[in-house]
Amino acid sequence: MTHVDEPRLETDTAYRFEYVSKFVGLSADDVATIHGAAPLLAPLVPALVDAVYAKLIQQDATWRHFVPRQHGYTGEVPADVAHLTMDHPQIAFRKQHLGRYLTALVTKPYDGKMVEYLDMVGKIHTHKAGSKELDVPLVQMNALMGFVADAFIATIVGLNLPREAEVKALRAFNKLLWIQNDLITRHYQKAW
Repeated sequence: MTHVDEPRLETDTAYRFEYVSKFVGLSADDVATIHGAAPLLAPLVPALVDAVYAKLIQQDATWRHFVPRQHGYTGEVPADVAHLTMDHPQIAFRKQHLGRYLTALVTKPYDGKMVEYLDMVGKIHTHKAGSKELDVPLVQMNALMGFVADAFIATIVGLNLPREAEVKALRAFNKLLWIQNDLITRHYQKAW
């Protein structure tokens, strides 16, 4: 039996990443599979980004979070949801961020810097980082992660890989997205 320093899971992101990775079984082979998929998936990133934003615009509960100024965006902000269109510069800015994130998932080494980046993906969607006006509810983040996971599955299945390679890729990305989801939801915990 392995001892787990439970309080440390809440204070040490690298320790938490290592624990959850081992628990779900994310191996070096899984990471190699994810990185090996980069040449196949990278060209599909723009279509994945478009699919995500096509989904987000369908609900006021998700789209409203793009009205406040996004962290790092310096252009004009929309007056309200009615004035926020898919071709608004702030949406273009956010789409670029999502594209870089998806590319990073399949190209960057899973080192300390990447772990901090994955953790910041969760934190930036709360008032704890980025814009103080931005606080995306957990239900919206979970819905988005479910959509992204399904989009990855559909994309991988659409590659028509040999069955063994397809299963390896699906399992590797599933593990990675569960780890990412943990690094998102941890920022929604309330101190009891």
